[in-house]
Amino acid sequence: MLKVTQLYDLNHTLAGQYLARFEYPWQALTGIKNLITELGSQLGEEYTEVSPMVWVHKTAAVAPTAYLGAPCIIGAGSEVRHCAFVRGSALVGENCVVGNSTELKNVILFDNVQVPHYNYVGDSILGYKAHMGAGSVTSNVKSDRTLVTVRSGEEKIETGLKKFGAMLGDFVEVGCNSVLNPGTVVGRNSNIYPLSCVRGTVPENSIFKTGGVVVSKK
Repeated sequence: MLKVTQLYDLNHTLAGQYLARFEYPWQALTGIKNLITELGSQLGEEYTEVSPMVWVHKTAAVAPTAYLGAPCIIGAGSEVRHCAFVRGSALVGENCVVGNSTELKNVILFDNVQVPHYNYVGDSILGYKAHMGAGSVTSNVKSDRTLVTVRSGEEKIETGLKKFGAMLGDFVEVGCNSVLNPGTVVGRNSNIYPLSCVRGTVPENSIFKTGGVVVSKK
């Protein structure tokens, strides 16, 4: 469940061809900035370059108090609300919600992703229709500053990355005020209870409950 094709339907992002090059999605993190710059230069007339290397679809709604750092792309029908802070290297898909005081940095948001209230999403990829509840965040740097590893059962995969937040598969629901620790991978159709502290991997079609108990959905 750790591989790109196991986590994501690549038809729901402009980054589909790019992500298809990789076995694991976190391998794509270092190239997001260049990807956005390349994609932006190819976008059609339906996008407006509102400032250098910041492209916004004409049907997207961006609040006047939102900050859009370069490079970034805001897709069709998406909403960037008041005081959102897009630091840069953010590819926001179609019909997404980037909420009040939400911060994005080096991310890919597939279509229909919602990060609507006080979220921090850094060095992460969020799949189609993934949703992060109010106050939930991705922690993208370990406290001891060592390189991030991905743990799945007894398996340990070295990523070589110092900054790596979370990989959320399609249709993942993250409860309010949860923390996704560096290197977290959540499989498709899984739910995270509110106030959770998640590390390692959560299998697809699972529920991560209080105390870290994981059960399969019935």
